[in-house]
Amino acid sequence: MKKIITLLVILGFLVSCSKEDTTEVNNSNIKLANQKGTGSSSNDLLSDTTFKSMVIELVYVEGFEPSQNSISNFVNFLNSRTFKPNGITVEKRAIPSPGNAPYSNQEIIDIEDANRSKYNTSNQVAVWAFFADGESENNTNSGIVLGTAYRNTSFVIYEATIQDLSNSAFEPNRTVLETTVITHELGHILGLTNLGTTMVNNHEDTEHAKHCNIESCLMYWAAESGSDLSNLMGSNTAPQLDAQCIADLQANGGK
Repeated sequence: MKKIITLLVILGFLVSCSKEDTTEVNNSNIKLANQKGTGSSSNDLLSDTTFKSMVIELVYVEGFEPSQNSISNFVNFLNSRTFKPNGITVEKRAIPSPGNAPYSNQEIIDIEDANRSKYNTSNQVAVWAFFADGESENNTNSGIVLGTAYRNTSFVIYEATIQDLSNSAFEPNRTVLETTVITHELGHILGLTNLGTTMVNNHEDTEHAKHCNIESCLMYWAAESGSDLSNLMGSNTAPQLDAQCIADLQANGGK
């Protein structure tokens, strides 16, 4: 009898371990769907073929929260270009500073992996937006990185840099600059330009790949760079997508 009891206990332990291992594998598979290349989920984000709703997990370092107007512009942009009949929601929260500024691309990925809680479900697509308390390690004397779309549903905004470059007498309005960079990075995860969303007509900038060659377009390369903000000076609104970029999105399931 003692041998039988011991065997049952061992079998019970093995079953328990198998269940835990399966859960870990399933969780990893769920996360993998949101860890693909930039632009690869453009149709999922634009159309309602698979996902009927969208959740934005907006995470910022304490003290570096984007303005409410910028968040509203963020959602309005998505509503104007994507089909999500069950709605788009924003879940916002603050985290302590990771303390690693200036940030490398890998450090930004590590912050997401440690803090992201929203992933795709059967009918809802999830987007991660992180607002950092420092600058990018990729800044150079000739260009400053204001934001980067680095995965299929992930982008970072270097909010500390945006705050440094806005709201003075000779700088752009902060909400205008925030909105410009946020919607520009959104454009990239929606597949613009020639980044997962096929171009109807060729309008990719030959000198700045994956950007539109129309200077007034939101997807012009300068929108995510601090090298030239003169076009935003005195403006009350962010640049808009030009007709060619809109045509690309519409051909890929968007509005």
